[in-house]
Amino acid sequence: MRYRLRDRGVLQYLMQHPGRGTPYTVRSLADAIGLSHHSLIGHLVSGRRADCDAGTAHNIAESLGVAVLVLFAPPASPDPNNTDPNTAPPD
Repeated sequence: MRYRLRDRGVLQYLMQHPGRGTPYTVRSLADAIGLSHHSLIGHLVSGRRADCDAGTAHNIAESLGVAVLVLFAPPASPDPNNTDPNTAPPD
């Protein structure tokens, strides 16, 4: 399941003003949430990418000290044509 970033400006602001701790860089946020590489965070911040998997969305929000729905929108509804509950709906 993919969560869509609501507003990259809000992500950028929260990285500079997290709910707890010191400001994050792209690399330090990636490290804090356990990503092996920082490119996903960089792409979300730059607007090159607008979504990520649900687990990553929750980890980003938790690290920044906000509820996940402040930053991300879950899919509106599951794909009715998708009969396998273990696969994500197509983008």
